[in-house]
Amino acid sequence: MKVLISGGAGYIGSTVASACLDAGITPVVLDNLVTGRREFVTGRAFYEGDIADGALVDRIFAEHPEIEAVVHCAALIVVPDSVGDPIGYYRANVAKSLDFVGHLIRNGCEKMIFSSSGSIYLPGADFSVDEHSGISPQSPYARTKAVCEGMFADIAATQPIRILSLRYFNPIGADPQLRTGLQLRRPSHALGKLIEAQEAGVPFQITGTDWPTRDGSGIRDYVHVWDLATAHVAALQHFDRALEEQQSSVINLGTGTGTTVTELAAAFNDVVDQPVSLVETGPRPGDVAGAFTRSDRSKRLLDWEPRFSIEEGIRDSLRWAEVRDERLGLTDLD
Repeated sequence: MKVLISGGAGYIGSTVASACLDAGITPVVLDNLVTGRREFVTGRAFYEGDIADGALVDRIFAEHPEIEAVVHCAALIVVPDSVGDPIGYYRANVAKSLDFVGHLIRNGCEKMIFSSSGSIYLPGADFSVDEHSGISPQSPYARTKAVCEGMFADIAATQPIRILSLRYFNPIGADPQLRTGLQLRRPSHALGKLIEAQEAGVPFQITGTDWPTRDGSGIRDYVHVWDLATAHVAALQHFDRALEEQQSSVINLGTGTGTTVTELAAAFNDVVDQPVSLVETGPRPGDVAGAFTRSDRSKRLLDWEPRFSIEEGIRDSLRWAEVRDERLGLTDLD
């Protein structure tokens, strides 16, 4: 099998590409390198450009007619940035995705896996959700994912393409072989901020402590990025079964366990030699209390279950942080 991965030079897309290679699936990567890294596509078929570039997508399919499916990971993903630049986020995530799916249909692509997000949910009283839970995205970023899901469902209902949306929860960790990892030195998510705080010798800020959770901090479902990547392989292998004879469907990808940010920080301090001190601050723009999945659809339809613990995700993130700058040629100015 050969698959096209949009955004395949980014954190998740490149890890999906590695998992595909390990499973005997050949990835073809399309990425504009706005946030992706050229180092992550070394030795892989790579096209630098935009998903909205119809001529480029046509060329990819002409040069790789064996492509059987597309994994659409290309997107801007930083919640506070989406609050400050909603136009940019809707253009990149929605308008260009609409162009992209049109190009795919024109080239005869009949299968697409879409990288969606658990942030679109309206959590229940216990913060758990499943695929039938209500939708209530609380940031422009989350709304772009919800809009894309609806748009793709409408398209799949009448056009010759079927679309499976995988709703990610909160990825942590790195490829265990350290081929790829989070490329940003200063990421916006909690574990990245913990590592940054430890490296700088400053306290970690728990942003928001008045949420109605067991300790007041936000609750998340932290899933190892390698588990997410292998779920995509399973979705490619079990695509027809996963759709359950529908043209479009959704599956949650998480561990099924809710972990608060304070609990994540405690797990981090249990793993590292030098614990990080904690301070409480107000929530960031676009922050929400959070949610975790209670669904078993991924196990039933994909034969997939997460294998890695939060502690293993933390350790792999720390291992990657040690080699990131050298692997990516980063300097103190980056």
